[in-house]
Amino acid sequence: MGFVKVVKNNAYFKKFQTKYRRRREGRTDYFARRKMCKQDKNKYNTPKYRLVVRRSNRFVGVQIVYATITGDKVMTQAHSRELPKYGFKAGLGNFAAFYAVGLLVGRRLLNKLGLEENFEGVEEADGEEFHIEEEVDEDDRQPFKCILDVGLARTSVGARVFATLKGAVDAGLHVPHNNKRFPGYRSPEERGGEAEFDAEAIRDRIFGKHVAEYMETMEEEDQQKYEAHFAKYIEEDVGPDDVEDMCLEAHKAIRENPVYEKVPKKDITIERKGCQIFDGAKTYARHVKRTANERKGRVLAKIARAQRKMLEAAEA
Repeated sequence: MGFVKVVKNNAYFKKFQTKYRRRREGRTDYFARRKMCKQDKNKYNTPKYRLVVRRSNRFVGVQIVYATITGDKVMTQAHSRELPKYGFKAGLGNFAAFYAVGLLVGRRLLNKLGLEENFEGVEEADGEEFHIEEEVDEDDRQPFKCILDVGLARTSVGARVFATLKGAVDAGLHVPHNNKRFPGYRSPEERGGEAEFDAEAIRDRIFGKHVAEYMETMEEEDQQKYEAHFAKYIEEDVGPDDVEDMCLEAHKAIRENPVYEKVPKKDITIERKGCQIFDGAKTYARHVKRTANERKGRVLAKIARAQRKMLEAAEA
């Protein structure tokens, strides 16, 4: 029998190792996570805390967690959906909201640990650089130290995730950082000499001045677009002149009572035949998957409705 070449073998597949699920999904950078979770051996299993910031298109959620062999443990959390309770009524995904959520999670954690009187932080945000350093005297209570974890968010200058960092630091947490990623920082290359940090720039963003200016500009240029874009502000009766006061009052309310109040669970029943959900007080229509023809018809109806509105506007 002549020579027979082996065309295929299993050696490669025996060595192949599947990546972690969250790596396959592109949701976790394990190189960065390993750096943030790895603790020195001479710390004797002391937890290494992380300030985890995760944003969506409309909201931001912040948690303070530490890693264990069985998974991450959450010490406390805050979400921008809680801000209306403190008077922050609209714009729950902008720079000012990110700062307010950072302030809330910081004060909430210190309240939980009994440290809120020891570390007051910054009473009123001024944008200036502020650090709480570790105490030299071992008898005094040490500040709560954690590191910033932004996940896969881009860390460009002026990014909103750094507003949460600033809020947590002003609340009284010890988060190692510098000003290079805050709004108002100008590098030596830009300055042609020494670096410069304008604290007034970040203060304006913390109090939503950039939002107020954009509201004024849009209201003057395009009233229809203004009403559509700032519908929530109009609904809550928040004008351009009220944005800064709204942020200031929210910061005061957060400091007065940062404690999380659990919402009692609703007794929900689902009627599958009628496609309805009853929560004990209201009845909601249960979502039913539409067919392809129904989806196409819905789109055509929207187009026809928009065309009809344009014709009515043209005739008027």
